[in-house]
Amino acid sequence: MADPQYPGATISLGNVFVEHEGATLRCDKAYIYQETRLIKAMGNVIINQGDTIIQYSKYTDYDGVNQIATSWGDVFLKDQLMELRTDTLKFDRINQHLYYKTGGTIKDTTNVLVSKIGNYYLRTNNFQAVTNVEVTNKDSKLVSNHLDYFTDTGIAKLYGPSTITSKENSIYTEKGHYNSKTNISYFLKKSIIYYDDRTIEGDSLYYNKVKGFASATGNIKILDTINDTTIKGGYAELFKFKDSVYITDKAVVISAMENDSTYIHGNKLMVTGPAEQRLIRAFNFVKFFKTDMQGKCDSLVSNEKTGLTELFRNPVIWAEGNQITGDTIHLISNVKTEQIDSLKILSNGFMIKKDSSGYSQMKGKYMFGKFNNNQLTSLNIFGNSEVVFYGRDEKQKLIGITKMKASKNIFITLDNNEINTIEFFVMPDGKTYPPSQLPESERILKGFIWREKERPVDKDAIFIRDKMQPEPANKLQNTVLKEKIED
Repeated sequence: MADPQYPGATISLGNVFVEHEGATLRCDKAYIYQETRLIKAMGNVIINQGDTIIQYSKYTDYDGVNQIATSWGDVFLKDQLMELRTDTLKFDRINQHLYYKTGGTIKDTTNVLVSKIGNYYLRTNNFQAVTNVEVTNKDSKLVSNHLDYFTDTGIAKLYGPSTITSKENSIYTEKGHYNSKTNISYFLKKSIIYYDDRTIEGDSLYYNKVKGFASATGNIKILDTINDTTIKGGYAELFKFKDSVYITDKAVVISAMENDSTYIHGNKLMVTGPAEQRLIRAFNFVKFFKTDMQGKCDSLVSNEKTGLTELFRNPVIWAEGNQITGDTIHLISNVKTEQIDSLKILSNGFMIKKDSSGYSQMKGKYMFGKFNNNQLTSLNIFGNSEVVFYGRDEKQKLIGITKMKASKNIFITLDNNEINTIEFFVMPDGKTYPPSQLPESERILKGFIWREKERPVDKDAIFIRDKMQPEPANKLQNTVLKEKIED
């Protein structure tokens, strides 16, 4: 049947069936151009490619030369792995390529994908989606402007700004590999995982949602939003279900306090426990810096609930000109004001303050100090107490050196970090000497080690690794004499 309005076309009506190169086309009506091998099909159009692909639409133009079908009107296509719905679809049978640019939806056994522009390559099961892309399933929602999605594996390769949201967390990345079936992902550019009380970011992130595990490499930053703590380093592991973070490679914990911050560094750092009971642990080559206090030790434990910070193995603290050492040191902070309240030295306590003429020293088995406004105001020394004190008049002229020891305790008060009073609870052994009558060798108490070279002078110095170099007494005496001569 011919129609003068469609010259060169043969018109077929009712149950039209056409077969071409392994595919069949059915419709209610068709204009068939034998010369150009073009078919214009309309009404309940069905295209079958073998036993794997079937497509439904209202209209289809089929180019038999290039084997390209252009379909529109409620287009629905499905194969063994997915279903596709769109308004207009091109099907390149030679290259096995599906293409739409007016918005479409793909559904497989795991996800529903929606995008404005889409390319689906049947041979590789690869769907390239561009512009306003959304991938949703029962557990999460992925939003992006550009991704490759593989319907056989459920893997999405992300290009450009993308977010993944679930009830457990949300993730931002600008390049990555997201497996929606296994929930294992790799993110490679500007990537951040947002938990309820933490965020973790790094140059690259690995995330296993099922195990609640994330690892990060390069420029790590973990923010504890509840405790106002930031952790930085080169490598980190986060165990969500155990409420723990492990970090190394120039690792540092930064705790905000009033208008100041405390920086704690260790070769390895662990932050564990729920937000209200969080512990910070630092191991090996530990140093910390705060404007008015610095310290060093082998290992450290800080309890953010109780305000107790414990320093172990050869610890030293520098507080407003005072060097404090002992076998173990405890710092106790007020959890409300976040200010240092007190310190305890549990064994072999030793405090030194450098004087222009020498070193004032306090020594005892145990020490207990009190702080006010982060300044040391008193020191109670217990057991085998000893003191060397350089006394000066109002014009700061050296008038005497006090050297005494007591079998029990000594109580010292300080004002503006200078010794104000010394109180002995039992009769001490010793006296105050004129400076010229106390030999240099008697001005240094046993166990004296001046460790100023180890003190971190700023937040960057906490990363300097140094070994404690005890200075022998004779060297210290020579140093004091030299300073006196230079003064």
